[in-house]
Amino acid sequence: MADEVPEGLAIEPIWVVEAVLAPDAAERRTAVRAEHLARIAELRAVGKVVEAGAFADMSASLLLLRVPTEEAALAIARSDVYFRSGVWTGFRIRAMGRVVRTDELTAG
Repeated sequence: MADEVPEGLAIEPIWVVEAVLAPDAAERRTAVRAEHLARIAELRAVGKVVEAGAFADMSASLLLLRVPTEEAALAIARSDVYFRSGVWTGFRIRAMGRVVRTDELTAG
């Protein structure tokens, strides 16, 4: 069957947040980058952030979030200092099935 997942693997539902960077994001982020990175580290430590980073062309940041709803993902993005300070100007949020080994699943 097409829907079968091989033994030892699972599909973890996560949210992908693409945060659009302002044209002057490189300059804007300097003053708030330490706060932003500390928060990302905190969210990663509690299992909510799977991955986070910015594209090399400074067009957007990408957050992979282990949260239950799109609203929860949006709340994390909107409360980030990058959004509050204008480094991020908007978001595109989509659900994604992340392929993981079953021993990687967490109770996020």
